Amino acid sequence: MKRIGVLSSGGDGPGFNPCIRAVVRTAISHGVSVMGIKYGFAGLINGEIDELDVRSVGGILGRGGTILGTARSEEFRTERGRLTAIRKLHEYGIEGLVIIGGDGSFRGALQLWREFNFPVVGVPGTIDNDINGTDMSIGVDTALNTVLNAIDKIRDTASSHQRAFLIEVMGRECGYLALMSGIAGGAEMILLPEVETSPEEVASALKNAYLRGKAHCIIIVAEGYKPGLEAVASYLTERREELGFEVRTTVLGHVQRGGSPTAFERLLATRLGVAAVEALLSGQSGVMVGLVGNKVVLTPLEEVVAQPKKIDLSLYQMAKMLEK
Repeated sequence: MKRIGVLSSGGDGPGFNPCIRAVVRTAISHGVSVMGIKYGFAGLINGEIDELDVRSVGGILGRGGTILGTARSEEFRTERGRLTAIRKLHEYGIEGLVIIGGDGSFRGALQLWREFNFPVVGVPGTIDNDINGTDMSIGVDTALNTVLNAIDKIRDTASSHQRAFLIEVMGRECGYLALMSGIAGGAEMILLPEVETSPEEVASALKNAYLRGKAHCIIIVAEGYKPGLEAVASYLTERREELGFEVRTTVLGHVQRGGSPTAFERLLATRLGVAAVEALLSGQSGVMVGLVGNKVVLTPLEEVVAQPKKIDLSLYQMAKMLEK
């Protein structure tokens, strides 16, 4: 291979830039040029492609987001869109592709490999941490620390006013961020999409916390939890007098996607970026690089997208014990 491409697709996250930097510098050290593809598969179809050199990726280790930009592409889902994408890859002389993203990105990567036998290697980048084949995805650690910082600050005001706060965190249908931030943040309750919990149970936990003399009550709510943040907040507010606490809600939202990546994040992103290039250059394709037991491993993309990774419910049971 003389030239490879790199793109980031889907939702962004802290650590994407260190990964891009690692891809570029590793490839160049092997005498391979790198083309940066802007805005994911959409940018590939539109030919938004420029060469990246060592200077292009200087000073980005500590920057959040992705210098390549990211997007989702409905056009790429069509056969015509994928034909155009392959044509652009050939037009720019790109012989292999590193794709940083999550489940949807890897499904697209798998189609390029299956339909056109085009060499692709995936790098897991999603704050949801719902990707099989890796213990941690790029973006997760920084997002978790952002959530934890918010919990600590909200607890200060919650204690001052003797209030209960429902704090919604991202994660789509995966409760990883909620579970881990709830444990690390000492939350009184954690509501997950993986565990059915009724508003009545939340009310009971809230009342018990008040009766035990707690000055506050922090409840972490995963965005995929049903019936959802607003429904639970409404139920609790209607029973304010019997529960003791006033209820407030905070939706952390996209603040979780931003910020300078942590040291762990930068190291993870760098290791996976290097491994992705080395996998491509050694003839590996249709795989994702991931970190399992602190070792970089390759997993076939078919296995990666077969089903979402599940959270460890034994950790939820541990959290329940610690809430008491």
